[in-house]
Amino acid sequence: MGRRVSRRNFLALVSRAGLSVSGVTILKSAASATTYQANDRLNIALVGVSGRGSWFVEAIPQIGENVVALCDVNERRAASAFAKFPSVPKFRDFRRMFDTVANRIDAVVVAVPDHNHAMISYTAMSLKKHVYCEKPLTHDVWEARVLREAADRFGVVTQMGNQGTATHAFRRGVELVQTGAIGHVHEVYVWKDSGGSGERPLPTGEQPVPDYLDWDVWLGPAAYRPFHEQWLNWHAWRDFATGNLGNWASHSANMAFMGVRIDSLWHSGSEGRIRVVAEVHNRTQHAFPQWEIVRWQIPARGELPPVRFEWFNGAGAPGRRAHVEELMGKKLDWGDAGNKKWEDHAGCLICGTQQKIHATGHNSTFVLLPSGRTSEQEGPPQVLPRGGSHEREWTAACKGRGRTMSHFGYSGPLTEFLMLGNVATLFPEEELEYDPKRGEIVNHPAANGALRRERRKGWEIG
Repeated sequence: MGRRVSRRNFLALVSRAGLSVSGVTILKSAASATTYQANDRLNIALVGVSGRGSWFVEAIPQIGENVVALCDVNERRAASAFAKFPSVPKFRDFRRMFDTVANRIDAVVVAVPDHNHAMISYTAMSLKKHVYCEKPLTHDVWEARVLREAADRFGVVTQMGNQGTATHAFRRGVELVQTGAIGHVHEVYVWKDSGGSGERPLPTGEQPVPDYLDWDVWLGPAAYRPFHEQWLNWHAWRDFATGNLGNWASHSANMAFMGVRIDSLWHSGSEGRIRVVAEVHNRTQHAFPQWEIVRWQIPARGELPPVRFEWFNGAGAPGRRAHVEELMGKKLDWGDAGNKKWEDHAGCLICGTQQKIHATGHNSTFVLLPSGRTSEQEGPPQVLPRGGSHEREWTAACKGRGRTMSHFGYSGPLTEFLMLGNVATLFPEEELEYDPKRGEIVNHPAANGALRRERRKGWEIG
C-alpha cells in the first residue's frame, strides 16, 4: 500500500469509529435509542413522498418497518404514494400531522425541498422522534448548527441521506485516508459537471394556487411571495435550494471531509479558522452561477497538515478539469469519452503524498492511483463497521443496535462547510474567514449575515 500504518493512526481510527480494539461497539452521544425486541418494528412517518421521497415509500416497508403517517404539501404529486397505503392517515401540513398522530410515531423521514429540511427535522426531534433527513441537511449554515445541537440536546438518532456513506468502499476509503495509508493529504478536489443556470428573471405576477397544493406550507420559512408555478422548479432558486454544493457535494465531498477530519475543527480542543474564496462565471443573487470554483484553506488539525480543498461546478470552470486530469493521469468521462457513460460527472480526488484516491460521485466506489487498484489485500485492517443500507443502519440505531455514521453531529459540520461555499459565491473574489467554533465569518459583516436567512414569523427554530 506504499506506507506503513502506524499503531497510533490505527488506534485513532478505532476510537473515531466508536469501537474498542476488541471490536465492541461503544455508542457515542450522537445515538440515543430505546431498546427494541428483535422482531419489533419502528412506526415511521414519511414527510415528502414524491420525487426523492418516493424512494422511502418503497424502502421503509421493504426493510421491515411500519409506515404510520404520510405527509406531502402537493396531493397531486403524492397521489401514487397515498394510494399504496389506503389505511394510513395523510396530511398536507407536517405540524397537523404531529398534532394528530405524534403518539403513534417513533421516527420521521424528511424528503422535501431543501429550504424545509431544518424546520421539519427540528420539530420532529423536539418531540423526541428519530430523524432521517435527506441531503443536504439544511438550507444554510446556521440551520446546520441548530440541527446538530438539537440532535444532541433531544437525544435522538439521526442520519443524513448521503447514502454512499453506508457502502463498503466509502468506509474503506476513509480507513485508507485516516490511517495515513496513502500518505499525508494536502489537496482535495471535488466536482460536478453541470453548473447552474446563471441569473434569471424572477417570476412575476400571481397565479391561482392549485387546490391540490398548500402554498403556505410549501414556502415554509422562506419569505412570502404570490404563487407562481415557476417557483415549483425549486432547484433553480437560492431561496429554496442549495445548488450542486448541497445536491452533489453532500455525496462527493463526504469521503474527503471525513477522511481528513475537517469536522474535528467543530469539536472542543480544536482551534483554527477556515478561509474560503470563490470564483464565479457571473455574480448571482437569486439563482446559481453557470460555473463556480470554491477553495477552502483548512488549518492544521492536531498532527494533520493543512489541506487545500477545492470544489468546481460546471464544465466552463476555467482549467479545472484539465488540472484534475493531469493529477489523475487519465481523462474524466463527462459524456464525451468513447463509452459516453458519464462515469465521472461528479467525483472526488484525494491527493496523498504516496497515492491518490479517485472516488465516484456518491463516493460508493473508488480506485487508487496510479495503480488503479481497488484491492484490500494490503493496508490497514478493517475498523469501521460494515452493514446494510443507509436506511437500515438508521433504523437499527433507532432500536439501540449500533450507531449511524452520518448522524447530525457529523453531517451538520459537513453541511456547514458546504453551505459556507454557497455564501462565498455571493461574494466572489473576497476571502472569508470562518470560525467553526463560533459559527461566524469574522472578517466580512455582510457575508456573516448571509450565514442565516431571515425566517417568516411562525417558522422559527432553535
